[in-house]
Amino acid sequence: MKEKILDKAAEMFLNLGFKSVTMDDIAIELGISKKTIYQYFTTKNDLVASVTFYVFESINNGISFIREAADNPIEELFQVKKFVGDYLKDEKSSPQFQLKKYYPKIYNRLYHEQLKVIKECLEENIEKGILCKMYRAEIDVGFVSRIYVSGMLGIKDTDLFPIDMYPPSDLNHKFLEYHIRAIATDLGLEVLKEFCNNKQTN
Repeated sequence: MKEKILDKAAEMFLNLGFKSVTMDDIAIELGISKKTIYQYFTTKNDLVASVTFYVFESINNGISFIREAADNPIEELFQVKKFVGDYLKDEKSSPQFQLKKYYPKIYNRLYHEQLKVIKECLEENIEKGILCKMYRAEIDVGFVSRIYVSGMLGIKDTDLFPIDMYPPSDLNHKFLEYHIRAIATDLGLEVLKEFCNNKQTN
């Protein structure tokens, strides 16, 4: 039952936002009493924290699988982008912004965990790309990984990138292409071209 509550709450929070969904809403969707939810989660704050890190772990597990299975580092980045976008519904309801505004302590914990994971994954991706000659050998791995993280945070600023002008899925693709072009060799650019062509035909 606890996992069912987490799954349903995660789905609703990601679709409608953390603030918008009440404990009553979740109980109704599950066909259970609110009291049953409180047997597992003492407050909504407790549920939000549990859901946040449940989703975080689920995404991390998916990314780990992709990293092991991907044929090359560029394919890995595109597959991770698609997986995270699909999982988070491209953040149509801006759940992270609601989390930051209404649950700042939970957001700050998540933020620092995310930064750590993203930086580690990206550094490994860059090192793999250098080894297979898709990324330039002279790259400063630490600098590039920090620039990428900074850019990922920057494109979430809807004042800078209004959603009506820059839909999240398109914006994420543009940013990823920008990142790869900055570090790719000629071989890497050829691989990138294939992915960009595939996006246009899909």
